[in-house]
Amino acid sequence: MGRGRRHRGSTSKRNQIENSNDDNVQKPLKSEASFDSNNLQKPICSNLHFEEYYKEQRIVKAQEWDSFMEFLRKPLPAAFRVYSNGQFCDEIRLKLENDFMISLQAEAIESGELEAIKPLPWYPKNLAWHSNFSRKEIRKNQTLERFHEFLKLETEVGNMTRQESVSMVPPLFLDVHPDHFVLDMCAAPGSKTFQLLEIIHESSEPGSLPNGMVVANDVDYKRSNLLIHQTKRTCTTNLMVTNNEGQHFPSCNTKRTLSVASETNPHPIDQLLFDRVLCDVPCSGDGTLRKAPDIWRRWNSGSGNGLHSLQVVLAMRGLSLLKVGGRMVYSTCSMNPIEDEAVVAEILRTCGCSVELVDVSDKLPELIRRPGLTKWKVHDRGGWYRSYKDVPKSQRDGVLRSMFPSGKSDKDSSGGKNSYEEMASISSDESAEEVCDLPLELCMRILPHDQNTGGFFIAVLHKVSPLPDFQEKVTQKRNLSTRNNINSSEKSSSYEAVSDTVVTKPEEGTEEIVLEATVSENGFEPPEMESTCDEGIVELAQKLDDIEGKREVPSMQGKWKGLYPVVFLRDQTVINGIKTFYGIKDESFPLYGHLVTRNSDISSHGNVKRIYYVSKAVKNVLELNFAVGKPLKISSVGLKMFEKQSAKECEANCCSFRITSEGLPVILPYMTKQILYATMADFKNLLQQKSIKFLDFIHPQIGEKAAELALGSCVMVLVDDSQLGSEQFKVNSSTIAIGCWKGKASLTVMVTTVDCHQLIQRLSDRSKEKEKAENCFKTAETA
Repeated sequence: MGRGRRHRGSTSKRNQIENSNDDNVQKPLKSEASFDSNNLQKPICSNLHFEEYYKEQRIVKAQEWDSFMEFLRKPLPAAFRVYSNGQFCDEIRLKLENDFMISLQAEAIESGELEAIKPLPWYPKNLAWHSNFSRKEIRKNQTLERFHEFLKLETEVGNMTRQESVSMVPPLFLDVHPDHFVLDMCAAPGSKTFQLLEIIHESSEPGSLPNGMVVANDVDYKRSNLLIHQTKRTCTTNLMVTNNEGQHFPSCNTKRTLSVASETNPHPIDQLLFDRVLCDVPCSGDGTLRKAPDIWRRWNSGSGNGLHSLQVVLAMRGLSLLKVGGRMVYSTCSMNPIEDEAVVAEILRTCGCSVELVDVSDKLPELIRRPGLTKWKVHDRGGWYRSYKDVPKSQRDGVLRSMFPSGKSDKDSSGGKNSYEEMASISSDESAEEVCDLPLELCMRILPHDQNTGGFFIAVLHKVSPLPDFQEKVTQKRNLSTRNNINSSEKSSSYEAVSDTVVTKPEEGTEEIVLEATVSENGFEPPEMESTCDEGIVELAQKLDDIEGKREVPSMQGKWKGLYPVVFLRDQTVINGIKTFYGIKDESFPLYGHLVTRNSDISSHGNVKRIYYVSKAVKNVLELNFAVGKPLKISSVGLKMFEKQSAKECEANCCSFRITSEGLPVILPYMTKQILYATMADFKNLLQQKSIKFLDFIHPQIGEKAAELALGSCVMVLVDDSQLGSEQFKVNSSTIAIGCWKGKASLTVMVTTVDCHQLIQRLSDRSKEKEKAENCFKTAETA
């Protein structure tokens, strides 16, 4: 949270806030939040408007205020997680506990801290850690250099992930199971998606792929690349990355489209609904002040007001995509009640008894959290408002009734008074402060001074029954003249933005909030609405209309720049060649129907360059997406399993597709051919030398076995000396293996330099620990 994600999930949020609210907010004076003239690198962490706003909102008690502000002005300590499904998870955790906790202690004491690093007490299995040094201190301090190099290397190879501690909380409250379909609506940069994938895989049966999947969505294609890179290290076949606008995310319902699957060829699923939804929405981000101190300078209350409507619409869309009985977590890295409790209150009022807040006070008991607010006020350029009826009509384009605790409209408002008369009326007869009658105390506020973190807000929602029939009826209009003006390069793109269109009229017994978008010269335009809903939903739609109308054209509009189209690989010759060469039995690890490629990976001669493997769940969603006209804008899907290897020495019986490093852990348990077992000495020797002739293996029998392998891709598996030559060795999650290429006279490792270095270091540490244990045993035996 906060890595530039404060305005993500919809197009050009930063531009939207800065441009659309220029006349509606009080901007901070330069002297209140500017840079020290003596040190341009050090920002002054102060903003009078910020302090006045949150004092008025009473987010902390008066006696806590100084402590709250003191922590906000301190740099945020670094935090990181150990990848729970990694081969070296236990070893890394022990290194942190037995090495760095002790060796860094002196540095911590010198800095005035009690502990240098420590596990987060509320995170399961000591897998998340908190450092009392900021990221800058870790990079710059020479004493911490060894620790920094350790973090950097383990993060690069995927054994660890750096992530703000409060950002780790939302996935833990989702209660994800391995068979769940999970949607991460505004996913970039991907740290929470990474967590969700971990949970799905960790709880699945050993040696089997989960039946569930994660759809990670983010409207920003460039930021999605960061997400893809982040999640690539999980080596998962159960992920799909999409680039749809969250508020328009399609349900792909075959019952509501022209491309309905025929009865003779039904699809396993006929609509894309989710068991769990993570709705971590775009927000003003003032909970990240410690990590992004530039927010001090530009903070104003208008940022939260400007995002409120979008946040409500995103949350409502998430609930409409949620299965009955499912759970959604709504979260922000903002402390502003307009973005937090006001949003939750509005969706509870709109959904009635079909959605309820979940009491999770018994979960993660060591996480200090505070109950949600039930009283707050709204601030705009006209001042403070206690209820909606206090708001002059001239200000109601920026202040909505849904922002107030009661959410009530102004049926008893001031009639025909002009704005000056209304403001005079307000000042002379100040209304009582509203109190929300909904159980908002079940929401959670995490404040910086409680556990030395950033600020965060979380609400856990349970969908009890189908949502009420409040959907907007969308008039299906196309601006043909605008579409005709799209240039030819856009028309010839592999995917047009307008195919985001979903159904206009819900079927009986189903539900969907439809906010269809059409393409104009200025980007997305919201639909015209014939509303059958109450005043609140109409008001939200109107506010969304104001927001959408000021957008810039997003990067992926016009010519779709994603990786579409994804196509299933149906070439039986290629598939059978892979199965035969690696000895894969289709019944244990089906390939046909699970292998996909992209047009960009197919050469002009029709040869495939890269092949990706998708799980059964992802396969079903892909087929559904094809059936309904591809409304999902897919930028990444599946796990790269095979890659074309052009080698001159390949013979007729040689498979030209090598197994990739990321695909190896998934396919290895199902391979019966092209496997070479090696002891620690030969395994490390190959990693260090990169290529070894068969005659130069330390154990001659390993060289002989290598020579017997077919030319091409193969796998070397690390075994104990006692297991060498044994036919009983079984591959499991702790098995260490590397991809290799068997030539005519030598074996060459197919692993990156960084991975080689990390693996050599890990094996050396393991050898030292083994030697140490053996010495201790001998000493005890002698005694």
